[in-house]
Amino acid sequence: MKHKPVVAALLLLAPLTACGSAQAGDGSTVTVTVGYQSRTINTVTAGTLLRSLGYFEKELNALHDGKTYKVDWQDYATGAPITAQMTAGKIDIGSMGDFPLLINAARGKQLGKPTRLVSVTGYNLRGGLNTIVTSPDSKLASLKDLRGKKVSTSVGSAADGTLVRALQRAGIDPDQGIEKLNQQPAVGASALSAGSTDALSQFVAWPGLLAYQGKAKALYDGAELNLPTFHGVTAREDFAEKRPAVLEAFLKAQAEATDYLDDHPVAAAESVAKATGLPAEVVYLYNGAHGIATFDPAVKPQLVSALKQDVSVLKAAKLTGDIDVDSFVDDRYVKKALGSGYAARLAAKPSAAASEVWPKGASATRSFTSPSELLTYLSAHRDGIRAAYVPDATTGTLWFADKAIWVADGDRLLPFVAPETARAYVSAHGGARIVTYADALERAS
Repeated sequence: MKHKPVVAALLLLAPLTACGSAQAGDGSTVTVTVGYQSRTINTVTAGTLLRSLGYFEKELNALHDGKTYKVDWQDYATGAPITAQMTAGKIDIGSMGDFPLLINAARGKQLGKPTRLVSVTGYNLRGGLNTIVTSPDSKLASLKDLRGKKVSTSVGSAADGTLVRALQRAGIDPDQGIEKLNQQPAVGASALSAGSTDALSQFVAWPGLLAYQGKAKALYDGAELNLPTFHGVTAREDFAEKRPAVLEAFLKAQAEATDYLDDHPVAAAESVAKATGLPAEVVYLYNGAHGIATFDPAVKPQLVSALKQDVSVLKAAKLTGDIDVDSFVDDRYVKKALGSGYAARLAAKPSAAASEVWPKGASATRSFTSPSELLTYLSAHRDGIRAAYVPDATTGTLWFADKAIWVADGDRLLPFVAPETARAYVSAHGGARIVTYADALERAS
C-alpha cells in the first residue's frame, strides 16, 4: 500500500533539515538515516513496525566491522519530502508507494543522485489498497455520478492513479469530466466532512479509517481495476554502493519484521496503532492475517510490470517524463540478504481472503469459511465484537462487515465493498437482492 502528493515544485521546496549519513571524525561511528511514513501503514515492515522491533539495530550490531552504527528514523507524512531529502544526500533509505517511487526515480536521475528500488513492503495484486469514498449521506451511487463533481485526491499518488483509470473506464475524462482538488489526505478528509468535495480518492489507511469512523462510505473499490499496487523501499545508489552490508542488514531486518507481522498480526496491529494513533481495527483491516495488503520484500515481476504501466499516468499529468523502470529496480541486495529463502518468497502467493472477527478482549481473531457463518456468530455475540471483516464477493477486498453492501442470493449472504459492484452481481443473478446489514444479521440468525 501499505504515498502522496508529489508535485515537482514541492520536492524542490521541501526543507532539507535531516541529519543524513554522517561519521564521527575518526570514522568509527556511522549514522544511517531512514525516512518512513508512520501512518502509511503498508510500509510498516520498513518503518513503524521495524523501528519498534529494533531489528535493524540488531542486524547492524551483528556486522562486527569495527564501526558503531546509529539509526536516525525520520517520520514524514508523504513520500515527496523523503525523495527531496534523498536526492540531497540527507536520507539513505526510504519507503513510499508505487507512484511516488517512480517520481523518486525520475528526480534522482534528473538531479544526478540516482536511487534504486530495492524491496517491496505491502502490496495488493488487484489494486485494493486505494478506494474512492463519499460522505455517508451522499446520493452518489456509481462512478458515472462523479461527472461534473468535485473529487479530492493527492495528485501523483497511487490513489490519483486509481481515480484516473477508474474514470477512464467509466467513460469520464479525468481532466475535464470532474473538478479535481489536489489535496493532502487529511485536508481531503476534512473537505469531505465539510461538504466542500463530493468524493475522496485516497490510499491506505484513509478510506478504511473514514469508513470506520462513520465519516465516509465506499463508492469504488480500487481492486475493480485488477491492477497491482504496492509500496516499496528505495535507497540512494551511492549509499548502496558504499555500504552494501548496511543495506543488506536493513533488508534482513525488513524480512524479519515481515515474518513477525505474519506470525503475530494482532500484536503487530496493536503496535502500529500505538505508534500512529490509528485505531488498531483499521490497521488490521489492511495489515491483518487476511488483510487487504500482503507483505513480502521480494520484488515480484508482476509488480515491476505494474510500475511500468504507471509511468503513462504520471507522464499524462506532466509529473515525469519517461522512466527507465528496469534500471530503477535493483533486487541484488535483497536477494543477497535473504539468500536461499528469496526464491520461496518470490513464488509465494497472497493468502486467500476470509471472513474474520476480532472479539473484545481477545488477543487473537477467529476466521470463518463464509460470510454467512460470520454473520451467524455476530448475531449471537452482538455486544462482544471489536471488529468484523468480510471479503468482497467479487474482488476479495476485505471490508468492515457493518459497512459492507450485503446481497441475499437464496440462502447465501454476500458482501461487497461498493454499491455498484453489488448491483452488478444482482443484475447477473436472478432473485438476488440488496439487503441491509441488520437484515443480513437477522437472516443469518
